[in-house]
Amino acid sequence: MRPELLILGFDTSAAHCAAALLSGDRVLAARHEDMGRGQAERLIPLLDEVLAEGGAGWSDLSRIGVGIGPGNFTGIRISVSAARGLALGLGLPAVGVSLLDALALGTAGPRLTCLAAPRGQVYVAGHDTAATIPAQALPLEAVPRDWAEPGLVCIGSGADAVAAQLGATPADPALPDAVAIARLAALAPTDRPPAPLYLRAADAAPSRETGPRMLA
Repeated sequence: MRPELLILGFDTSAAHCAAALLSGDRVLAARHEDMGRGQAERLIPLLDEVLAEGGAGWSDLSRIGVGIGPGNFTGIRISVSAARGLALGLGLPAVGVSLLDALALGTAGPRLTCLAAPRGQVYVAGHDTAATIPAQALPLEAVPRDWAEPGLVCIGSGADAVAAQLGATPADPALPDAVAIARLAALAPTDRPPAPLYLRAADAAPSRETGPRMLA
């Protein structure tokens, strides 16, 4: 009998630090800690704690799954860099998982995954919807009304606002983020390292009026 994959999934793409350890479909341990800052310092200790709670060590892992966004730019870089470093050090594959895909897992029917974004925007993606809705960032007021359809459910931190605009039903995710990330990572190909998913430009940018200052 083929042994079940032992997957460690984690995410720091928003104001949290989350991790889960799965053996096949079984959740051995899961943690979610809300925090506005400090994810870089908390992530590895949290992963150690999740592994210990699940009765496993780093050498037992089969694969790593990591949330690649969309979300906070710094948070995404923290988790993606950690996943790539751990994969290299442990000799394991690391798989990047979109949070918009993770939110949809475990819910049937037409659904729009929605994450609140800065400056009145939302990140959205359609799943089993009549219209093809690729992952994108757009202002809330620009969400097309023709995305509405019977039975449409909106899931995620931006769900209430988008659902109100489309006459859809807001719903909570069926699974915690890190659990969904680990489950999707178990099914994904492992031929490319995880990379950040940025759907909008960074808020900070160099001034267009003056060039960069050159230091001797």
